[in-house]
Amino acid sequence: MLDDSLRFLLLQVRNADDAMREHEVMSFARSFACPASSIDVFDLLTGAPARKTLAEADIVLLGGSGDYSVARGGPWLQGALDAMVTLYETGKPTFASCWGFQAMARALGGEVVTDHSLAEVGTVTLELTPAGETDPVFGPLGRRFQVQIGHEDIVTSLPPQATLLASSDRVENEAYRLEGAPIYATQFHPEIDRQGLLDRLRAYPSYWPLAGAASWEELESITPETPHTVGILTRFLELALGAAT
Repeated sequence: MLDDSLRFLLLQVRNADDAMREHEVMSFARSFACPASSIDVFDLLTGAPARKTLAEADIVLLGGSGDYSVARGGPWLQGALDAMVTLYETGKPTFASCWGFQAMARALGGEVVTDHSLAEVGTVTLELTPAGETDPVFGPLGRRFQVQIGHEDIVTSLPPQATLLASSDRVENEAYRLEGAPIYATQFHPEIDRQGLLDRLRAYPSYWPLAGAASWEELESITPETPHTVGILTRFLELALGAAT
């Protein structure tokens, strides 16, 4: 059973009127089987979190961004990237998905670009690398597995600390772990199930064509369940808590 005293910190990059602000919190709460009240939220658009704020969290989470891009940046971005360097340097257990995957990569020396030709939206099949097949978090998935995803920014090169764990047919860098710290990152959303993805896409209809759907009904019909991906987060948590003791 998850310790009720465990504190998560979600570093969020979403506008105040973004309906997915609360949805993101609830998605992580469902995945970690914890109450939403266990997840504190810090808005990176307002500035960078203090080192004390990061230190007080047991687990740090980074998710999607809605309207913001690592590649295109903004005046708030450097503070966010500096915070990610701190997470790595202090060995803070961290899980980063989607925007967080891209930001963590850039913070540590990787490269991120916007490339609509490689955008992935919907349900995508990934394949583990040899490192992924032996990884304690990813290995149990099996060599090929489906995930829920939505992005147009691409990590074109990983930082030197990263070990590639999974790729898709179109995008090489889909998941990595950082050596020397209990930090994992995924371009996809293991915290989102089928209904979660549909909720997100309903809020962002401009992404429907990128999913290959001409209508909402078609989008529903081509979106399967991916129940196994939540295991990524539960295994990460087990590893992270073990590393923290």
